[in-house]
Amino acid sequence: MELKEDFLSFVWQFRQYSALHLATTGGAPLSILQVGQPNKHAGPDFFNAKMIIGGTTWSGNVEIHIRSSEWIGHGHEQDQAYNNVILHVVFENDCPVKRADGSYMPTLELKSIFHQHILENYNGLVEARHPFPCHAQIGSIDPMIHHSSFSRALIERLEFKSREVEQKLQHYRGDWEATFNFFLARSFGFKVNALPFELLAASFDMHLYSRYRDAPLQTEALIFGQAGFLNKPFLDPYPAQLRREYEFLKQKFNLVPLEPSLWKFLRMRPTGFPTVRLAQFAALMHRSEHLFSKVLNCVDIQELKAVFHKLPIHSYWKSHYHFEKSALSFKPQLGAASIESIIINAICLITFSYGRIMDQESFSNRAIVLLENLPPENNHVLRQYKSAGLKIESAFVSQALLQLNNNYCSKMQCLHCSIGINILKHR
Repeated sequence: MELKEDFLSFVWQFRQYSALHLATTGGAPLSILQVGQPNKHAGPDFFNAKMIIGGTTWSGNVEIHIRSSEWIGHGHEQDQAYNNVILHVVFENDCPVKRADGSYMPTLELKSIFHQHILENYNGLVEARHPFPCHAQIGSIDPMIHHSSFSRALIERLEFKSREVEQKLQHYRGDWEATFNFFLARSFGFKVNALPFELLAASFDMHLYSRYRDAPLQTEALIFGQAGFLNKPFLDPYPAQLRREYEFLKQKFNLVPLEPSLWKFLRMRPTGFPTVRLAQFAALMHRSEHLFSKVLNCVDIQELKAVFHKLPIHSYWKSHYHFEKSALSFKPQLGAASIESIIINAICLITFSYGRIMDQESFSNRAIVLLENLPPENNHVLRQYKSAGLKIESAFVSQALLQLNNNYCSKMQCLHCSIGINILKHR
């Protein structure tokens, strides 16, 4: 297997080499005081390193290459930005190199001094024929390492998603209620219909909800009409009335509905049909007065779940799962798993983002506590981790694992994961 620079960066960063009698390829004694900080942007690979070379203390940057000749190949010998590199760390020193100012670059060759078991462990991970690289080892890792890794991954996931919340907040000119309604609407699409629900939420002014809060029929007409489901005549009185109301709203606010073909019904149970989800969302909007403030200040998980219980869904949906398609004994209310999914993907996200953006840490912490007290999601990705022996007991862990899977496991980024690092160091 061909070595990669990120492997050498790992060896350098975590000092996985014999430190006794270190010397440059030129024979100068070398003592590493600080390896420096990884640089994720353009320029040398590590900055703010500190070391003693031949009795002189140096502070500056470190560059990593597989072969020293890559210094020339990458044009560093002519780049003034690399004059502050104080050490060139390579696997193999195949030629001496100079800085742009003409001075020779001190070089450390790792080929004969790095710990061999690190490479063996690394090859075992990246060549594994498992659902994810450390499938065979992760169950035996110290639970404390699991916890620290999950905590880091969860915060990373929430901070990444909160940047989108911040963008939407700017779009809605600082209106948290409108921003909240957008993400709440998207969460009602769950995984299958998340995109059309997002397009629906973006298709009209969120302030229309507050304008028609006391008019359920208009709210339902607005939502179903914008979703594209009121584009034909109906025989049933309820959808026919919705269509008339929507035609009025469409003209008044210059609305453009979505294409109904965007919505997915195939291989779904009627309780998950987008028409039913839209009816549930419309009913929640009837309760939307101060809804953002209400959920933001909920400290008890049962109190929060109660917001989504017994929604005032129109009676039509007790006997229908689509317009003019009747059903016997149909229950249109949100189920427990659906409520928990909405809380995880909308309420916790907004609560965390509010704390981060408004610099009120108590709200961000509250979001994490909510996740700790919610049951985990259940999907094929998480079942892979369960099969490896992991106990996934809360949404805190399941959300962290989804982040690890998306950003590390599926991309073979074991060198940047604390679980992977622990496995690599193990003898």
